[in-house]
Amino acid sequence: MLHLSGLYRYPLKSAAGEALHETPVDGLGVQGDRRWMVVDTQTGRFLTQRLLPQMTQLQARWLGHAHLKLSAPGMPDVQVAVPDEHALLRAVTIWKDGLHVPDAGEEAALWLSQWLGRACRLVYVPQPRARQVDRAYAEAGEKVAFADGFPLLLIGQASLDDLSMRVGRSLPMLRFRPNLVVSGSPPYAEDSWKRIRVGELEFRLVKGCSRCIMTTLDPQTGERSADREPLATLKTYRERDGEVFFGQNLIACGEGDLRLDMPVQVLE
Repeated sequence: MLHLSGLYRYPLKSAAGEALHETPVDGLGVQGDRRWMVVDTQTGRFLTQRLLPQMTQLQARWLGHAHLKLSAPGMPDVQVAVPDEHALLRAVTIWKDGLHVPDAGEEAALWLSQWLGRACRLVYVPQPRARQVDRAYAEAGEKVAFADGFPLLLIGQASLDDLSMRVGRSLPMLRFRPNLVVSGSPPYAEDSWKRIRVGELEFRLVKGCSRCIMTTLDPQTGERSADREPLATLKTYRERDGEVFFGQNLIACGEGDLRLDMPVQVLE
């Protein structure tokens, strides 16, 4: 039987993820997921592991609707308050999207700038300021926070197992940064799913997830694979129109709660 075998949240874009046992899902996906982002102070452009692989070592923990806790090697922990309605709005850019979102203040900016070795700011996106998902795949009003393009990502456990076998070594699921992991299906079965139900909550699977150089970073150490795996192997059998796909982006049809071991039903 298909069931939910993994559940993850990434409170700060491109920082380490956290495994969950249960979580609410709201209008932006897993509650607290990628609501925070690091940006360059001068340009406002988003910063990720693609440029700064040491971000794999940056731990961010969502402490409800009030605070974010940041931890990093050699640094004291710091708690950052969610900006209120009077916070300075900062112009930021994520891919082709420009938006104005609250700045999280000087303490967080100094802490991150010291650890990353470059001038940067921490910003937060409240739900009313979130981005519209690409209308080619979504309805008007369906929003995404600071995830690349879609609010949720699903990967089948069998798909990762198959890829690990092809690469010749075990690959951690966190290398691919999904929110939901489903067990009990054949490898890559999720490629053909259009609608699923997890517990009582339905989801639309809208687009395959194109993968980049970030998949070659070890999520535990931040070291890049000398052999460019698993991207090199994925290119041999998962490339289409110049892009490499692994996992499926999805959008929740409403709000609800998820917990591990919930049954998963393919509706379409």
